[in-house]
Amino acid sequence: MKRRDVYMGGVALDAAHRGRGPYIWRFGVLQRALHAVLVVAFFVLAFTGLPLRFSCVVWAPKLMALWGGARTAGLIHRWAGGVVLACFAGYLAYAAVLLARAKDRRARLWGPDSILLQGRDFREFWQMLRWSVGKGPKPRFGRYSYREKFNYLMVFLGLGVIAATGLLLWFPEFFGRFLPGVVFNVATIVHSYQVMLLAALIVAYHFFDVHLRSTKFPLDGVMFTGRATLGYMEEEHPLVAESLGNVAAEPPSARAVADRVAPPAPRWLEVASTTLGMVFLALGVLLVVLGLWDALC
Repeated sequence: MKRRDVYMGGVALDAAHRGRGPYIWRFGVLQRALHAVLVVAFFVLAFTGLPLRFSCVVWAPKLMALWGGARTAGLIHRWAGGVVLACFAGYLAYAAVLLARAKDRRARLWGPDSILLQGRDFREFWQMLRWSVGKGPKPRFGRYSYREKFNYLMVFLGLGVIAATGLLLWFPEFFGRFLPGVVFNVATIVHSYQVMLLAALIVAYHFFDVHLRSTKFPLDGVMFTGRATLGYMEEEHPLVAESLGNVAAEPPSARAVADRVAPPAPRWLEVASTTLGMVFLALGVLLVVLGLWDALC
């Protein structure tokens, strides 16, 4: 299979395309689409809400003007919030359907392929700490490492809190019929600080862990293209790679089915995912810088 990676200095910019082939499907279309929509919606929410949160800072009026004023920014903010609410509700419904259809529901929730944090993840975390100081072997991860599970939990809970408080503030007349006024004051504070906390965690932890580690720098686009090389899987998810067996002789599957051999990503997708990945990284850093600007001034 012909490789069409985007290179910089002879090294693929996308870490998911480094190492020996063939390519392996890791994420399906629905997972990738949901991730892309949430990323865009999150940044729209953050950059329309920041001028309100830090209205006294010098850059706030300029950023608000880019959106066409406070009224337009508010409308865009609510539309983006509606997208997040729809994605959150849709994901919960999808997860519920998968769980209901599962032959073994316990395995779906707590099996080796589960995205939920479990006891073995804490043991792997401790093992990773020991390995980092030369006191033991490196843990061998399955489909999801403890780092990926923490990323998932962080975003899931963070967006859940933001969505719930945002809904209260969006429709105060309705919720005010049966909730005391103090709830809306608390929701305003929690909504504002939760966005800043989630933004800081995403940039400080998610971006660093997924994109800026030495083995992945400058980015890992597996969630954009949905595929990674067998060499990547052997390094990041060795237990999954071992379970694949001899995949070199298997024909590639055009359908994105997890653990099946995948064709190389088309050139346009490689360029688009790499470009968008770099743009999102820059926006994340800018988001934290603007927040610190107010905090440190």
